[in-house]
Amino acid sequence: MVDKPLFPTATLLEAVQAIEFTDKRAAVIVNKENKLLGTITDGDIRRKLLTGGTLQDLAISAMNSSPITAQIGTSSETLIHMMKKRNVLIIPTVTSENNFVELIHLKDLNNSAISSIYQGSSYDFAVIMAGGEGVRLKPVTNNIPKPMLEVGGVPLLERQILSLSQIGIKNIYISVNYLSDKIEEYFEDGSRHNVKISYLKESSKMGTAGSISLIPENPKSPFLVLNGDIFTNSNFGALLEFHNNTKADITVATTNYVIDIPYGVIDIKNEEVIGILEKPSQVYLCNAGIYSISPEIFNFFSDFKIQNMPDLITLILKKGLKVSAFPIHEYWIDIGTPEDLKKAREFYNSKYFLL
Repeated sequence: MVDKPLFPTATLLEAVQAIEFTDKRAAVIVNKENKLLGTITDGDIRRKLLTGGTLQDLAISAMNSSPITAQIGTSSETLIHMMKKRNVLIIPTVTSENNFVELIHLKDLNNSAISSIYQGSSYDFAVIMAGGEGVRLKPVTNNIPKPMLEVGGVPLLERQILSLSQIGIKNIYISVNYLSDKIEEYFEDGSRHNVKISYLKESSKMGTAGSISLIPENPKSPFLVLNGDIFTNSNFGALLEFHNNTKADITVATTNYVIDIPYGVIDIKNEEVIGILEKPSQVYLCNAGIYSISPEIFNFFSDFKIQNMPDLITLILKKGLKVSAFPIHEYWIDIGTPEDLKKAREFYNSKYFLL
């Protein structure tokens, strides 16, 4: 597969598409003479979005304009040494005139070397919260748990499990309560999906995080937690990469929520009007119900009797630990109402949804 470079006129949306086209999770930007201008990764794009950028912004506004490069013909051994020394996974090769030749990923050189340069490159396990009753979806959920509602003929929970399996997660805990037998009968031990599924059975409602204290093992690397009623094609592997790169204790996936104000907003100083903004929009960064959590945080669930994820995040912040935000630029919706379910099904039917 040949990785096509981007030009300075490319938008962040086009950069996302270019990155999704390759398995290197990065792209390069060149000028019309093919001179290398910089590199751009999935993480660069998400950091740009956190600062108020949009997918319509130019990709060059988020690129790394001083990437590590290597001359064409550099040996594999030297490239691996450069990557380890600078803690990077990609290096563009260029000619002596700085013409772009190829984007090299560490796995192209030595698959076994990845673990030595990028520790914690996989989740230890995943936890899916699937115990909710789905009250706002009744009567649809009278006889079926909300995570088992189908979109495109496949239950939401099954889509999540397939997505987790695709990025190498083999150990999955599912927290169950309401109509738990429906979930257990459908998935059994997970072998049909090439994973091992264990069930965390709540004797009473334990909130969005309480059942994590029931997990019988201590994680050795970050673990993933997600709500079972989410329909998304967001990249959980990219979330982990972002989590590791920012050295966070918890990384919270976020989504934009836009409120359109139907009136002109007046800006005043004392009694004097100094401006008016006609029908503006307010954008809020909201919790998407997906978390990457470092293993050091695991005992917080039992030691502090955490019931909900917002409580855990508040506690972590009070203790001076780091919480990062991972903006989702892919499709995401929380299936909480019949209208949400309708929107998800319409999206699936009208788009090419990779899940």
